[in-house]
Amino acid sequence: MKGILIELSRRVVRLPNNIVNGRLYCSPPSSSSSSLPPNNKLFVAGLSWSVDEKSLSDAFSSFGQVTEVRIMYDKETGRSRGFGFVYFLKDEEASSAKDSMDGKAFLGRPLRVSFALEKVRGAPVVVPRLTSTGNAYRKTR
Repeated sequence: MKGILIELSRRVVRLPNNIVNGRLYCSPPSSSSSSLPPNNKLFVAGLSWSVDEKSLSDAFSSFGQVTEVRIMYDKETGRSRGFGFVYFLKDEEASSAKDSMDGKAFLGRPLRVSFALEKVRGAPVVVPRLTSTGNAYRKTR
């Protein structure tokens, strides 16, 4: 057992450059690997079930002109899925809102804010599942 642990500790799992925070991107991200390039669309996660479009818009409107807010709802229950999107008029406003609101509490829950990925229709999105050993393709029982 000790020998196996020593052998495992010697192995270093290196992920390809295009996998950042468990997400697979079509091209490697820029030098600031913590976020995507700025755009005017923010992905907002960690929303309370009681959040509606108006309250989310009000929370982000102090950073600039919010042009649209979309909260994703479950089709069967009608309950919020806990995430949504906030669109700004300018990229700079979205960047300011992201920097200020990421990690802040909103209605009792911390928000996770990042720049949204553009949805590519027809192309599969591959998100590897990392296990404790770092092997994304190993089947577990």
